[in-house]
Amino acid sequence: MILLNVDGVECRYGSVKILENVNLSVKPGDFVGILGPNGSGKTTLLKSISRSLKPHRGTILLNKTNIYDLKSVEVAKQMAVVPQNTSIGFSFTALDVVLMGRNPHMSRFQMENKKDMDVARRAMSITNTWSFAERPINELSGGERQRVIIARALAQEPKILLLDEPMTHLDMINQLEIMDLLKDLSIKESIMVLVVFHDLNLAARYCTSAILLSKGKIFSAGTLEVVLTSENIREVFQVNAMVKKNFVTNSLYVIPLSTPKSPTFRNCSIHLICGAGTGTPLMKILLDEGYSVTAGVLNVLDTDYETAQFLNIPVTTEAPFSPITEKTHRANLEMMSKARTIVLTSIPFGHGNLKNLEAVKEGLKMGIPTFIIEEIPVENRDFTQGKAKSKLDELKNEGARFVKDPNELLSLLRVSEEKLKTVKEDTSKIPGHLKLEENSARKEAPKEGGSNK
Repeated sequence: MILLNVDGVECRYGSVKILENVNLSVKPGDFVGILGPNGSGKTTLLKSISRSLKPHRGTILLNKTNIYDLKSVEVAKQMAVVPQNTSIGFSFTALDVVLMGRNPHMSRFQMENKKDMDVARRAMSITNTWSFAERPINELSGGERQRVIIARALAQEPKILLLDEPMTHLDMINQLEIMDLLKDLSIKESIMVLVVFHDLNLAARYCTSAILLSKGKIFSAGTLEVVLTSENIREVFQVNAMVKKNFVTNSLYVIPLSTPKSPTFRNCSIHLICGAGTGTPLMKILLDEGYSVTAGVLNVLDTDYETAQFLNIPVTTEAPFSPITEKTHRANLEMMSKARTIVLTSIPFGHGNLKNLEAVKEGLKMGIPTFIIEEIPVENRDFTQGKAKSKLDELKNEGARFVKDPNELLSLLRVSEEKLKTVKEDTSKIPGHLKLEENSARKEAPKEGGSNK
């Protein structure tokens, strides 16, 4: 059993330390993703494993033997490398380039034999490059050339395959075909595959494990569930992201949301009445704008509920697939009473969530400005035989403002904020003693039609 062990590796370029105390163990059939932002040391790690850059400290063992004590040809028989960029100065044909992968298995000045040709042809067939075997490599597209380089690596018949961002020049179909091929080789032929990825979702779909590098050190290592977490992504990549389970592929997938921003708190808290995913994009938009947000009533497991949990938004909740109870309705009203603005999204209405419309009506009675987003006509989402539409018409008559989309909502919120700011500034210009006199006069002024008591 061929084993690869990276033990306490430190790499430098001159006096600049790039990698520090990196440890890694790979066994046959492992498909390992090497992840991290630019400059984190991913390519340097591959270079040290492939003997292109000798570590300043630490050892790299291949079957318990230091890889730097082995002859190059011995290493090449067991390990193949697909670099980021490959420059070929002469116009070799694609087949000639792939046959170069047979060099470790041939003695000096030996010509290729039938086995070499069979191996090369198989490598080109499974990488879909045999159709242009006789074309000069320099006349191929970037994606075609990359597939030829991968075929050359496979022609070495390696037990360890190192790839540095191999999907860079490939379109979607070729990416999937190559990744499916590498996964197949790791399973059926027990090849150890180590791949540097920038695409976290591609890594999540194909890798059995991963290491996450940050500033030259391993930040996290292990299964995808351990490495690809929202917290790790935020810490290492400085990006807010949701990590979910894809029920079709059964793999994780990452949804980038935004880069963390310095909070610019606004003088406005917004209560969202949403559901069925209609509030998810708006939650992020409002938080990015600096508003504080609450939401309700949301059924547990609703998409908006999951988003609110991730974004740490306080929520009034109800049991999954259950109608809103009187107790939950009152809790929603309590949360709503603390907001300065209410926003109702284009949620579908059934008999179970009509109480949310009653809550909006109560909010209007409290004097809270209310906006209703009508991206989808209510007729297309009213499953209550017209009751929801009737209640929405009542809300409009009672002062709710209808808007067509979140962009219009944001514009109106900003206008309201500017007006409030202007009023506060005008009030602040009144001398303190005049404010006292004005307040006193208000208290003493008789009501219309009555006497001052």
